[in-house]
Amino acid sequence: MNQPFLTLAQIDEVADAIRARTSQQPRIGMILGSGLGSLADSVQSPDVIPYSELPNWPVSTVFGHVGQLVIGALENQPVLVMQGRVHFYEGISMSQVTLPVRVMQRLGIEILIVTNAAGAINPDFEPGDLMLITDHLNFVGMAGFNPLIGPNLDELGPRFPDMSQAYDRALNDLARKAAREHGVLLQEGVYVGLSGPSFETPADLRFLRTAGADAVGMSTVPEVTVARHGGTRVLGISGISNKANLDGNTMTTHEEVIEAGRVIVPKLEKVVRSVLSLL
Repeated sequence: MNQPFLTLAQIDEVADAIRARTSQQPRIGMILGSGLGSLADSVQSPDVIPYSELPNWPVSTVFGHVGQLVIGALENQPVLVMQGRVHFYEGISMSQVTLPVRVMQRLGIEILIVTNAAGAINPDFEPGDLMLITDHLNFVGMAGFNPLIGPNLDELGPRFPDMSQAYDRALNDLARKAAREHGVLLQEGVYVGLSGPSFETPADLRFLRTAGADAVGMSTVPEVTVARHGGTRVLGISGISNKANLDGNTMTTHEEVIEAGRVIVPKLEKVVRSVLSLL
């Protein structure tokens, strides 16, 4: 695909291809980040569709992202789970990065649960923690790569969407309740989305901390922006994969991020399953 902006017809082509592969009607969409894809293994009666078999759908090139849709039931809720995502740093347009969210909207999905692996900036956070995303800093969008740049899809949302409540307050309350019931420590904070793929310098991190960020990653914000443009409610949870390197004395690796997922997934599954049961 060479077009920087996908049309509604192209989005609907993908939605129709998914409908042809499943008789299930998902109500809730889920995007699973680096090392967190094993949550999809819990989906019951799954219809599995590899991304490579869908027209226009971007395929991830990053280890830790399986690259398939899993459609079925979780806690008696009909779900569509993205087992892995693509990122802006992989060299594709923002329109392609956020295509899956657009397709979910055309499929009638009402709620998006988005997860990611993130580096801690807040010094009180530890690897293995979960962080409820209460707001975000859209640094990539501020730099001119907002996913809503280009022709507005009036059928999906307004030209100038409000982002004052990007993360749904009622869903956040359900996540807090779920964490309490299962004894899971749920940190809360602001997620900042950068383009990557290089990890941040100590100076970057100190700057971001001053700006009010608690965790940093390379995804999520474009997806949430497009979700809210289309009126989709959002719950966001970060899995804290590593401590911030504010002093430059430690190194961060992608392998570390993937390994942290093994600790994070059991906690994440408890919270997500409980939220689904409460909906």
